[in-house]
Amino acid sequence: MALLHETLDTHLPRDEAFAFVADFANSAMWDPGTVASERVGDGPVGVGARYRLQVRMGGRTAPMDYRIVTYEPPYRVVLVGEGSNVKARDEIRFDRSPGGGTHVDYQADIRLGGWMRLLGPVAGGVLRRIGRDARAGMERALDARAQTPGPAA
Repeated sequence: MALLHETLDTHLPRDEAFAFVADFANSAMWDPGTVASERVGDGPVGVGARYRLQVRMGGRTAPMDYRIVTYEPPYRVVLVGEGSNVKARDEIRFDRSPGGGTHVDYQADIRLGGWMRLLGPVAGGVLRRIGRDARAGMERALDARAQTPGPAA
């Protein structure tokens, strides 16, 4: 088991930051560990929405399926994911920061199963690096969105 915890601050307003991050179809745009991400099915983003990701695992990619289990816009989203020998629970919280931006608090509980359990002692450092890279990617993507002018009124 690895519990990852990362925080970041962005200039993007909370509603926009929440909408972008909570829709895991966007995760390939901010998480360097995600090669591809897509929404499975129709309907609005919310509890029950499902996503299929291709994630880097060592030198290969592997499928991982996520679904939203808690959806409290614009404050909190919780997703659970499952792939070959890995289960994850991601909880992402969004608070206003001074100046109208957003403070993001991201926790991921990652559990390895099967033969990957044996990697537990060494996997912690690798998973922490993956968490830091995802935080940096999310910060870049959110700040880039904050720099992009909205549609003309």
